[in-house]
Amino acid sequence: MSKPINDLSLEAIQRALSHYAGDAPDARAFAEVTIGTWQQMAAQLMPVIGTGGVNVLFNRSLHLTCIAFPWLTMLGDKRVNTALLASVKARLAGRDTDEAIHASCTLLVTFIEQLKTLIGESLTERLLDPIWVPTSPVTKQENTS
Repeated sequence: MSKPINDLSLEAIQRALSHYAGDAPDARAFAEVTIGTWQQMAAQLMPVIGTGGVNVLFNRSLHLTCIAFPWLTMLGDKRVNTALLASVKARLAGRDTDEAIHASCTLLVTFIEQLKTLIGESLTERLLDPIWVPTSPVTKQENTS
């Protein structure tokens, strides 16, 4: 059963990401799952708010997250593209596991909160709820093969 968006606290997102990251996740696993989750959210949102809207929300969320985690600060091109996502992923993967987990969850919570401000809680929930439905380990493995 999915967790309603209004109940997606930092702890709830951490539990979901931990589930997706598998047994004994490390910083690298959390970085991978964080970027994958963000890409799923982006795919759900692009038909509604467009690529530009998704990019602006991601950049704003990253900027706000950098207040607590300055090591995530990105210089240069701020367009959300493969290079930016790879840089965020590398920075998360290069940190202590607990710090990477906390930064990953903070980034996703911040993104969701920004989205709720833009399109409302109800629409946010409808669009993003499917992402938070846990898959079984068998399904997850089949999807990666």
